[in-house]
Formats: sequence, C-alpha cells, structure tokens
Amino acid sequence: MKYVPRIALFLAIPALLFVVPWWTLIGATTGGPLFWLGSAVFLAGFLCLPAAMFLGHGPRQHDAASIVGDTLLGLMWVVFSWSVLGNVVGLGLAVCGVDDPARSRVVAAGVFVIAAALSVWGVFEARRVPRVRTVDVAIRGLGPALDGLRMVVITDTHYAALDRLRWSEQVVDVVNAQQPDIACHAGDLADGSVAKRHRQVDPLGKIEAPLGRFYITGNHEYFGDAPGWIEHMSSIGWQPLHNQHETITRGDNRLVLAGIDDPTGVGLPGHGPDLPAALAGADPDAPVILLAHQPRQVTAAAAAGVALQISGHTHGGQIWPFHYLVRLEQPVVAGLSRHGDTQLYTSRGTGFWGPQFRVFAPSEITVLVLRSA
Repeated sequence: MKYVPRIALFLAIPALLFVVPWWTLIGATTGGPLFWLGSAVFLAGFLCLPAAMFLGHGPRQHDAASIVGDTLLGLMWVVFSWSVLGNVVGLGLAVCGVDDPARSRVVAAGVFVIAAALSVWGVFEARRVPRVRTVDVAIRGLGPALDGLRMVVITDTHYAALDRLRWSEQVVDVVNAQQPDIACHAGDLADGSVAKRHRQVDPLGKIEAPLGRFYITGNHEYFGDAPGWIEHMSSIGWQPLHNQHETITRGDNRLVLAGIDDPTGVGLPGHGPDLPAALAGADPDAPVILLAHQPRQVTAAAAAGVALQISGHTHGGQIWPFHYLVRLEQPVVAGLSRHGDTQLYTSRGTGFWGPQFRVFAPSEITVLVLRSA
C-alpha cells in the first residue's frame, strides 16, 4: 500500500500531459470515427509514456525504451504547453463573440501547427553542435599576468541512450578552436554506467588546455556511478575537483580554481559538497573561482568570499516554459549574475537531458575571458 501514492503520481502527470491536448485537438473539435481514432492514439500514448519511462530509467535501464519515453515526454510537454495557451486564446475568442465549432477548430489548428513546428525545431536545436558564447568577467584581485585567461566551460553533456559519439567529437573540435587556457566540465557528464557510456565521453580526452582540464560531479553522476566517472575522467587526463582546489600560476600571479560535489552526493560516503575542505590551504590573497554544479550553491560560495562560481544544471529550462519551474528551485536560470560580492555564471548546458528537445533554450559552449577588475 505504501507504493500507491507514488504510482498514482506516476500516472497523474502523464494523464495531465495527455488530457489537455486531447481535449484541445480532439475532444472539442471532432466527432464520429475521427474522434475515436484520435482518442485511441492519445490513450496509446498515455499508456506508453509511463511504461517506457519505467523500463528506460528504472532498474532495467533499457536504452530503446528510454529513447521512446524521453522523446514522447518532450513532445507532450510542447503540445501540453501550447494547448494551455491555446485554450486561453480560446477564452479570448469567446469573449470576442466567436462561437463553436469555429473557435475550437481555430485553436486546435493553431496549437497543432505551432507545436509541430517547435518540436521539429527543438530536436534540431538539441542535436546540433552548440554555439559558442563568449563572456568577459571582471575578477577582483586578478593579477595582470592572468588578465585575458580563457576558460572554456562545457556542462550537462548527459551522454545517454542516444549514441552521440560524433557530436562529442565535434564538441571537442569547437572547444579546441577556442584555444582555452583552462577547460572545465561542470557536471552531469553522463547518464548511466562507465561501461555503457565511456565511448561517448572518451573524445573529451582530446581537449587541449595547457593550464589544466577540470571536472566536477553533477547530480546525475550520483544517480549512476559517481566514483566510477571520477576515476574515468582522471584516466583520460581530466583533474577531478572532488572538494579540492588547484592553484593556477602565470608569472607572479595566482588563481585558485576549486570544485565541490553536487548536493545529491550526501548519500554516498565521502561525497557531498564541502567548500571548507575544497579551500583548505588555498592562498588567501588569490581570487577563487569555484566549480559547483547547481546555481543555488552560490549562497555558500558568497559566504566564503568566492569571486566567481561556475554552474550548469538548469539547461536554461531546456523546453519552454519549463524555466519557470526551474526558477522555483534555483536563483538563476542562465547567464552572468551577481550575489553580493560573488559573481555566478550559469550555463544553459552543452547537451540535453532526456527529451532530445531544446525550445527557446539553446545549448552553449562557454568561453569565460577573465579580466582584472
């Protein structure tokens, strides 16, 4: 009996995602055989979504089911969102005196065309090689020898059931073209075990950054095998920052680059964020740049006097209007922001989680150019 509420919630969410679009596209606009055919399609989708998600992300981790479930989830979120907006427009048309069935059919046609176009575009945006976004960041206390230092940030690659080996190789080419001094991966490297996903991750070993390549864990590593991914990234030449720091030196100037675990790691012995440990022994006169996967970790960073925190996690919302829900948990969804004396850069992510869709939240490879304040 204790699992009944979980099962009910597991079915209630797909029901909501399907019922509103069903009413908008089928229930309010059709009759006869077309009504029953459309209803059967929606019922099949409703039954397929939770089954595919359970088979794909449950104990079996079946890749084909994961692809089906994730794609259907993304598609229905797009259709659901625009169905809600369409019904709001329908209320406006009713106020203006437009009667049914013309009103419902206009709304249905608009929702169908917009959702179809955004779904196709969203898949293209998700699967493309990310655009490069260059941002100058003034760092207080940064010495002149480090002025102009180029940090290239990738994050939330989420290598998973879809084989993106070629995409991974292209990302490496773009990163190397930016001539980074430092390369960073800010977590959520892959979904799944090292054995299943390492082929997609291995091209990252070809990224060239003379002052170092640094990696931290995200929450998704802790859904799988975080210690295994830490070890694997080390084996391909990346320095995991597991609640620790490295000192970057150029000329007579120094910069502290620290990294902490994702909060999800607290359930694993020896893991979980520990900023005091990460900064222990660091030069107190050198500015600190912190890799922390979630933007909300900036509260501790600001209290510790960190100059700049680099995060990911949000994906910029990934599929509009999901960013409104992300904002309920995180202080920032994307971009450069200030929190007291600490700056925070939140990347929209380089890959995508689950649904191969990005709608109004393009992916990015970020070049942070550090400037002396």
